[in-house]
Amino acid sequence: MTQQRISSAGQLLDITSAYWKSCTLHAGVKLDVFTVLGGGRLSATDLAAHLSCGQAELALLLNALTAMGLLIKEDDLYANTEISSQFLDKRAPGYLGYIIMHHYHLVDGWAQLADAVLHGGPVDMREFGEEQERESFLFGMHNLASANAPTLARQINLKNRKHLLDLGGGPGTYAIAFCRENDNLRATIFDRPGTEPYARRALSSSPVANRISFVGGDFTTDPLAGPYDVAWLSQILHSNGPKACRKLLQKTAQAMEPGGLILIHEFFLDDTMAAPLFPALFSLNMLINNGVGRSYSATEITAMLTEAGVSDIHRLNYHGPNDSFVLCGTV
Repeated sequence: MTQQRISSAGQLLDITSAYWKSCTLHAGVKLDVFTVLGGGRLSATDLAAHLSCGQAELALLLNALTAMGLLIKEDDLYANTEISSQFLDKRAPGYLGYIIMHHYHLVDGWAQLADAVLHGGPVDMREFGEEQERESFLFGMHNLASANAPTLARQINLKNRKHLLDLGGGPGTYAIAFCRENDNLRATIFDRPGTEPYARRALSSSPVANRISFVGGDFTTDPLAGPYDVAWLSQILHSNGPKACRKLLQKTAQAMEPGGLILIHEFFLDDTMAAPLFPALFSLNMLINNGVGRSYSATEITAMLTEAGVSDIHRLNYHGPNDSFVLCGTV
C-alpha cells in the first residue's frame, strides 16, 4: 500500500488551505477570465469592463491567478499562459471548464463532510439550476474521457466485435472512440432520457454518429435490450451500493451474447481500502452526494463479476488518471 506521509505543520497548513487555490480557479473559469483574454493582453480595467465587475476586486483575482501560474502579468497587462490557453479558454479543443464547474458545484457538499459522516449523508447543497448542473457534469465527464478514450480504444481489441453497450455512457465519448477505432462496430448508449440532448451534441460533429444510437432509461430498473457482444461500464459502479452493483452486473451479463466481453473502468482501491488517495477521497464524494455509492477494490468487483457468471477476469495493461484501470471478463 502506498500511503501519504505528513511530516510537518507546514504540510498540514497547506492541506487545510488548499481550497483557496481551487476556489480561485473556479472563480476565474466562472467569470470567463481566460476566454475573454484569449490570445491577447488586457489590463484589469479593460477586463473589468468586459466582465461587468469592479476593477480593484478583479485585480485581486488576476494577481492571485498570476501567482498560481495561470496568468502572466507584464506591467499592468495580463495574458494567458500556454496551459490556460490550452485548457481554460472555451474556444480551445482541450477546454476543461465543464469539469471545473462541476467541482465548483460540489464545494458546498464537501464543506458539510463532517455532517455527512455523523448523519449518514447525503447533505443538502446549494442549487445552481438543473440544466447548468447537468451540463457541467455531463460535459465535465466528456472533458475527462476525451483525454483517455482514444488511448483505451487503441489498446482494447474489439476488431471482431459488432455491438457495444455503453452503459451510463453520458455524451458517448467512449462509444465514439471505440467506433472510430473499429469500423465494424456499432454502439448503443444507454442512459437517462435527459442525457440524450448532450449525447446528440457530442455526436453532431462525429464521423461515426450514424453507427451510434441512444436508448433512454434507468439501467437499475429498465431492461437493457441487446444482445450485445461487448459492454463498457465506465465510472458508473461507484454511484451505487454493493447490492445494486451486483444486480447491475448480473443484468449486464444477461444482456450479452455467449462469449461477450464485459469491460469495467473504475478508479479502484487496493485491498486495504485505504489507498490510493483519489479513490479513497472519491468514496467521501459519494457519501456527500448520494449516500450509497463508494469506490470499490478490484477484488470486490471481481467477486461480483464471478457471481454474475463472468469468467477469465483480468486487469488490462492500462493505468489511467486517478488510479483508474480496466477489468475485463467473458460471459
